[in-house]
Amino acid sequence: MQKLAVLIDADNSSISSISPILEEIAKYGIASVKRVYGDWSNESLKNWRDILLLNAITPVQQFAYTTGKDATDMILIIDAMDLLYSGSLDGFCIVSSDSDFTPLASRVRESGLSVYGFGKKSTPDAFKKACDKFIFIENLVSDNLVSEKKIEATPTNIKSQNNINDLDKQTLNLIYKAVKDNADDSGWAYLGTVGTYISTVKPDFDTRNYGYAKLSGLIQASGLFETKLIGSQLFLRKLGFGTFVKLVHRAISNCSIGEWAEIETVMKFITTQEPNLSVKNYGFSNLKEAILGINNGWIEINKTKIKIGKSILA
Repeated sequence: MQKLAVLIDADNSSISSISPILEEIAKYGIASVKRVYGDWSNESLKNWRDILLLNAITPVQQFAYTTGKDATDMILIIDAMDLLYSGSLDGFCIVSSDSDFTPLASRVRESGLSVYGFGKKSTPDAFKKACDKFIFIENLVSDNLVSEKKIEATPTNIKSQNNINDLDKQTLNLIYKAVKDNADDSGWAYLGTVGTYISTVKPDFDTRNYGYAKLSGLIQASGLFETKLIGSQLFLRKLGFGTFVKLVHRAISNCSIGEWAEIETVMKFITTQEPNLSVKNYGFSNLKEAILGINNGWIEINKTKIKIGKSILA
């Protein structure tokens, strides 16, 4: 396990986020050092006492010598340098939404140590990019609130929480590139490698932004990739139109009486088998249009019925 120093900028952090942040940090290593920096004579920080005692966090006092200047930033950076040169740590967790810590994050990484950033979604990109991984505290606080409510994980609840409509084009292209650059000759890429690639290129990427706890859930729900399990390892590849044609053929084989199957029955089979399939990725507005758009050599259509094309059966 990595030995980590957790350095918290109290002026740019909230009390409610501290416990969820420490829980998240436990995924990456042991918090050997936990310090929070602020002017504790300030009335705005008086409510921190209980959370510090509960989590064994050491408060570091720094008076604000000048109004409008964050004197705590400097003492935090000085402490970070002392800890860095001690050689006893494997990484740093910097809790702040302040871009002033960008040079610190870069310097720590130059020394070969990991940097995990924790801040708001409004954190400037420069600081986010300087970290090995940047986690939005809104996601952590949201997860904590859900667990406190003890929502039963019924299919209805899961469906309402899982929303991939916010998957922007830039992120989608990044996932596509991650799969392409790490795929074998058949187009299959190991999910773990894909995840590492994405985190390296986009440190603030977090599947919780799209309603999913893990990358595997986001990938499978997107309907944009084929997936397969080999042992306990998940592999994926970009879903091509040829794969859709094979799905239609399988549906016809399962639904046909003789050679022919009702198109509506085939559509119901496909929807049941692949509930997250999005034919818009192939340029069609709906499933029926996509089926009818298959080349005549691959299928044959007779009014409301469909069968596998003769060229395939030959």
